[in-house]
Amino acid sequence: MASPISDIEQAAEVLRVGGLVALPTETVYGLGAAEDPAAVARIFRVKGRPPSHPLIVHIAAADQLDDWVETVPDTARLLAEHFWPGPLTLVLRRGHRVPLEATGGLETVAVRVPDHPVALALLSAFGGGVTAPSANRFGSVSPTTAGHVRAELGDAVDFVLDGGSCEVGVESTIVDVTSDIPSILRPGGVTREALEAVLGRSIAVPSTSHVRVPGQHPSHYAPSARVVLVEPERVVAEAELAQEAGHKVGVFVPTGFADAAVKAHAVVTVPDSVDAYAHGLYGYLRKLDQQGCDLIIASLPPEEGLGLAIANRLRRAAGPRPSR
Repeated sequence: MASPISDIEQAAEVLRVGGLVALPTETVYGLGAAEDPAAVARIFRVKGRPPSHPLIVHIAAADQLDDWVETVPDTARLLAEHFWPGPLTLVLRRGHRVPLEATGGLETVAVRVPDHPVALALLSAFGGGVTAPSANRFGSVSPTTAGHVRAELGDAVDFVLDGGSCEVGVESTIVDVTSDIPSILRPGGVTREALEAVLGRSIAVPSTSHVRVPGQHPSHYAPSARVVLVEPERVVAEAELAQEAGHKVGVFVPTGFADAAVKAHAVVTVPDSVDAYAHGLYGYLRKLDQQGCDLIIASLPPEEGLGLAIANRLRRAAGPRPSR
């Protein structure tokens, strides 16, 4: 009697025939396809993602980087050595095997090695790179469980690999290493402080960049409810005012104000640990949507460590939304 085919083998076969696989990583769930223009184009259709927005290529190990990029500067090798596998994405000059469909037409490509046993097993079984943005509709809250993927994308995904809840909970840090001076294009799971310790120099986080990367759209990571950001000491009062005005208000009660009695439709008490806050952030936003909130009042955490990534996600969630 033949042994059953494992989920990893099934997922790898789906990729080989041009299908889409939702895969867990340490950051969020990705919607993966082979490095094939037709398969990559299907990612954009399923997500409703503009074709000019580049994707990230996931590879199994740092020693495969040369296969995907034109050249690997010393800075890139140093960062890969220290942080891969892990939530760090490097932007480099595109190699010939990367289709332009995956880069949004750019001559740069974003590459990383995920730190999740299921993702690494899939990459090894597949034997190639997997192009994967987050497994959700474009601009909405990223998924951190397989259930989130199924609820949002349903049958549009050919296979969902369930690897449990994502450990980090926010996307990877994206670092541009195409020039002599690296910069952070998207804060994420590797902190600025950790990067600076390895590089031995300060690293900028520019508000704009000539290099397009995932997560730069003004409205991103957004729940259905409108998100309004205020100073921490104003969160409770603003939430109560909005509730009195007829909104169903969800409120993120910041650290230091947990003892406040809040009159709101739903309340999330922000964890004291910034790691725990990052891990739970997208789940909190989804939960407030599920509870029927139409407005979420929150504040930005101190922009240190993972707080920088959390603040980035909240600003994008509160950003101007396209008219519908």
